[in-house]
Amino acid sequence: MEDVTRRFTAIDNKTETREILSSVYDALKLKGYNPINQLVGYIISEDPTYITNYNNARNLICRLDRDELLQELLVSYLGK
Repeated sequence: MEDVTRRFTAIDNKTETREILSSVYDALKLKGYNPINQLVGYIISEDPTYITNYNNARNLICRLDRDELLQELLVSYLGK
């Protein structure tokens, strides 16, 4: 067993979060939903049925931790 500390970069996590959100947004829009309303419903309730299964969007959004997702959205919105 190695006694090595592994590191990860938050930038990769942010990139993955943005890619997932973009994919989910696009899938919702293509299916005729209002993506913002659906994503808000999901964030508030954590009920994945707000997200379509189309293009694997529901599985993608479930890969993200809701608290981290909300934190990332606030940081992005506030520009900090």
